[in-house]
Amino acid sequence: MGILSSIFDKLRGRGSSPQAQPTTTASSQPSGQPGQQATLENVDVDKVLADMASKKGGGGNYRESIVDLLKLLDLDSSLNARKELAAELNVNAAAHGSAEQNIALHNAVMRKVAENGGKVPESMKH
Repeated sequence: MGILSSIFDKLRGRGSSPQAQPTTTASSQPSGQPGQQATLENVDVDKVLADMASKKGGGGNYRESIVDLLKLLDLDSSLNARKELAAELNVNAAAHGSAEQNIALHNAVMRKVAENGGKVPESMKH
């Protein structure tokens, strides 16, 4: 799953408590079957991201911006990376790099996180 699985890995690796962290890792997940074993059950996404942002001295507008979210997670936020993410999620809201496309990407990522068991606050689901 490329970038999306990297996002999941970053969120999973920083779960809110040791008991809440799933034991499934990317290396134990069969290739070609994205997301079937690796879930985000019990991961409080807002808490994980807020903790990461506080350690980095901010985090920008990660609650709404896909670019800031990717940067916070130490992932590639370039236009090419966002094009790849859009292809993974089948997001075609507007021209690549446009505000509309970036907002749609952030929303799609948060939907996928929630679909895979992550606790995403309503304010980040748009």
